[in-house]
Amino acid sequence: MTRNPEPGSRGRRRGATVGFVALGALALSSAPALAEPTAEEAQQRYEELQEELSVLNEAFNQAEEDHSSARTELEDIDARLAEAQEDLDAMSGQVAGIARVAYTESTHSLFTVLFDSSPDAALQNVADLNFLSEGQEVVLADYVVEVERAEELREQAAAAEEGAAQALSEAESAQEEGEAALEEQAAVLESLGGVDPTAGAAGAAATGGDAGAVSGDVQAVLDFARAQIGKPYVWGGTGPDGYDCSGLVQAAWAQAGVSLPRTTYDQVNAGTRVSRDEVQPGDLLFFYSESAPSHVGIYSGNGMMIHGSNPSKPLEEVSLAAYWDGVFSGAVRVG
Repeated sequence: MTRNPEPGSRGRRRGATVGFVALGALALSSAPALAEPTAEEAQQRYEELQEELSVLNEAFNQAEEDHSSARTELEDIDARLAEAQEDLDAMSGQVAGIARVAYTESTHSLFTVLFDSSPDAALQNVADLNFLSEGQEVVLADYVVEVERAEELREQAAAAEEGAAQALSEAESAQEEGEAALEEQAAVLESLGGVDPTAGAAGAAATGGDAGAVSGDVQAVLDFARAQIGKPYVWGGTGPDGYDCSGLVQAAWAQAGVSLPRTTYDQVNAGTRVSRDEVQPGDLLFFYSESAPSHVGIYSGNGMMIHGSNPSKPLEEVSLAAYWDGVFSGAVRVG
């Protein structure tokens, strides 16, 4: 049976998307250049860019969600307008004979005669056909009102879709800039003999003994997640060839029949909050912001998690020790 956790507020997510894109772009453009950084400074800047990149990725995911919704709404209204045209065609059998009498010499179609003008003029045309019965006048007037309303909604939906498409394009550009900045900083860090602090080598794993027997659902989640290790991190990726952090979490929990939201902004509200000391295999671990976390991983036991951090590395299982525990912001138990 599919279980559907309650999603978070859509309004909050949209606000977060705009704010995070702006924040990320500002941070990337305003960061001071270090002429001769130390290894410590290079590592600190790498960590900052890692966080900014995760924010930009989830902002991109939300922009994709918003654009998809706006496009669907526009398509629905287009379908509504098409149905209105079909209604007019069906109506023609009732009024075509009368219209032919009134416009015997006209080459215009009934639709053109009545509606090829402003809504007010169309209503006046209907009123001028005084040989129409009162019932027919009502039918045609109602049709004009319906079409007018549908066209207003379409105009609004088209504007929303255009705005969402622009936001998506800006989010994509911002994340590409973020990725380039992180790659450049990684090269600087390597040249100074530094080590990627987010790698979390397996040798540093804790041995808390919490990776014992788990439920069948959780085991299915972990088995799936581990099978994806080594696949590329892909912007907006939901599989099967590549994933981003929230895409991996969504796909893994789908193996247990749980339908999770797409973004970290919603996934953090898709279960029961647990403390860091209470985490169990399968729990979702969130990082950076508490209210709008931009990164998520799946706790796999013994101080480890499975996740994708950025496009420069494949999906991996890493230790939470050091870096990730330092930016941990919360955990959620789903199912």
